[in-house]
Amino acid sequence: MKILVINAGSSSLKYQLIDMADEQVIAKGNCERIGIDGKISHKTASGVSLEKETAIPTHKEAFMAVVEMLTTGEGKVIDSVKEISAVGHRVLHGSEVYKTSTLVTDKVIEDVLAFKELGPLHNPPQAVAMKACQEVFGKGTPMVAIFDTSFHQTMPRKAYMFGIPYEYYEKYSIRRYGFHGTSHRYITARYGELHGGLEGTRIITCHLGNGSSISAVKDGKCVDTTMGLTPLDGFIMGTRSGGIDPSVVTYIMNKEGLTPDQMADILNKKSGFLGISGVSSDCRDVDAAAKAGNDRAKLAFEMLNYQIKKFIGSYAAAMGGVDAVIFTGGIGENNAEVRAQVCADMEFLGIKIDPEKNSQRGELKISADGAKTEVWVIPTNEELLIARDTRDIIS
Repeated sequence: MKILVINAGSSSLKYQLIDMADEQVIAKGNCERIGIDGKISHKTASGVSLEKETAIPTHKEAFMAVVEMLTTGEGKVIDSVKEISAVGHRVLHGSEVYKTSTLVTDKVIEDVLAFKELGPLHNPPQAVAMKACQEVFGKGTPMVAIFDTSFHQTMPRKAYMFGIPYEYYEKYSIRRYGFHGTSHRYITARYGELHGGLEGTRIITCHLGNGSSISAVKDGKCVDTTMGLTPLDGFIMGTRSGGIDPSVVTYIMNKEGLTPDQMADILNKKSGFLGISGVSSDCRDVDAAAKAGNDRAKLAFEMLNYQIKKFIGSYAAAMGGVDAVIFTGGIGENNAEVRAQVCADMEFLGIKIDPEKNSQRGELKISADGAKTEVWVIPTNEELLIARDTRDIIS
């Protein structure tokens, strides 16, 4: 069985074709600049790497370009799209309606589009991509929607409700939803495989990248998470502010004469690492600037490490302890210094890492011998989880 995994944005369409017999990626690529001019990059497991500029006015043409790459020329890996058993789509927001992954129907596509106010940057293009996929592959090829919010649907009300008038929850479904659920669920399941099960475990999963979130997971189920109604909440990220005093928003708007959309743009696209350091939104650039003596870049890292440390402490309190802390994502997997700073002075929670182990890469336990709380680095694989869900649902 071969599953095509799709992660669509407004101007991009990333894909992976996975053979579920051995869960290996046969080919992967990305359609970029959709609606502008168009470019597709394509790599195969055999080592073929191709780039091609081609007109991609809409997502439909993007899927047609993907099919062409997969079935023809040097990058060919299958003879026909009929070899693709199903397509799995990553979807940002499922509101309170979709608590698990689900088979895509016309109603599901309509709902994903209807949730655009909750996910304005992601849901509309993802709905468009699902419709385009239907047109290119035909309705005979089943599709499955995997929602970033579904893993967090097990949170209790006390964790997901905000302290605002209850009527706004009833009228507009305003609550904490959480994101990166596909990643948090993958590394939770992987830890369960390594640990011998999840029953009785209290783990804290830290997905750290350009966008970051932390989840408290008890017995394999999410009980709290840092992101909220949107991916803006939580702690400092590449360009996002993370959680701030709400009065800061209205204060700046009044002082600067800003509209809600302008203020949202500042908080989502001009804050975080970029806003504090003034250097870049990329952790690697900020890290280099900090080591070169840039004080604001150093401050950005200090804020990141401090805020992560606070969430780990609060989630340990919420769960009555912690058995494991897991790092994943671009920063979580690759920045040993962030892991070291976050875990420093955390012996009171049983957290102590081995510097030598922490300097290594890959999937490994980095906690010191004898430490009460395990600390792991587990590379995430959201595409594989999407493929597994897709396989299970169509089966």
